[in-house]
Amino acid sequence: MLTIDPKNTATKDLHQFLLGCVAPRPIAFASTIDEDGNPNLAPYSFFNCFSSNPPILVFSSNRRVADNTTKDTLHNIRKTKEVVINVVNYSIVRQMTVASISFPPDVNEFEKSGLTPIPSDLVKPFRVQESPAHLECRVRDIVTLGEHGGAGHLIICDVLRLHIAKEVIDNNNRIDPHKMDLMGRMGRAYYVRASGAAVHTIVQSVLEIGIGFDQLPESVRTSAVLTGNNLGQLAGLTSLPSKEEVLQIAEHDEKIKEIISSNNTKTQLHEYAKKLLDQRDDRAYAIKLAMLPDFL
Repeated sequence: MLTIDPKNTATKDLHQFLLGCVAPRPIAFASTIDEDGNPNLAPYSFFNCFSSNPPILVFSSNRRVADNTTKDTLHNIRKTKEVVINVVNYSIVRQMTVASISFPPDVNEFEKSGLTPIPSDLVKPFRVQESPAHLECRVRDIVTLGEHGGAGHLIICDVLRLHIAKEVIDNNNRIDPHKMDLMGRMGRAYYVRASGAAVHTIVQSVLEIGIGFDQLPESVRTSAVLTGNNLGQLAGLTSLPSKEEVLQIAEHDEKIKEIISSNNTKTQLHEYAKKLLDQRDDRAYAIKLAMLPDFL
């Protein structure tokens, strides 16, 4: 592996290695206003949600690597202690990139990007009408991490109010990721679209105690067919089936009967199990298929 020592690596290179590793990252499209009432709009991908009670968002406005200057967003937040975090979906991502240009402080990025400012309820900065969600925030604290180019300023925000487009809410009163269609930031010019085939549903209870890898039968753990992800699915089960339960499936599944009567039974049964795991996460049946060769 390539081994990198941050102390001996140029900041511009270290920055890209970090961004390539810690990815994808959500994008905070931060709307602020200066002490004279001039609006500013800029994207930040050093961003996440860190608490829900109280609701806390944190993003970082870093010093520019080239000249060690700070950004208008940081200046504005220091003056007003207010910000609106707008989310970035696919339909506005190219407009967002226009707002990322280092325009002079007196330039309105809403106008440059063609996005529409609308009033907030509780803070002075505007919301982005075209964004599917806006979070009005009051700044709790700013933590300065360094004084050199590339150093971040952690902006810790209390969420005062959320606005979410009704069309992205599903029947369970939750956000549908496919309708939200968010964009994530990666290294360099790479982005990821978080909808469609890119979204995976992975169900694993964190309250029920799973058996873990170490409790899977050795013949399953060392399978030449099942992948690490497949074994992870099986390791999340709360118990293993009994011998009787495993043998029972051979009595009712015609495909299993056909496999047993052929050559290379273990491989074919594990391939059958893998198919069930990959296509519909049928762990209860797949583990029986995977264990069946041990009892034949």
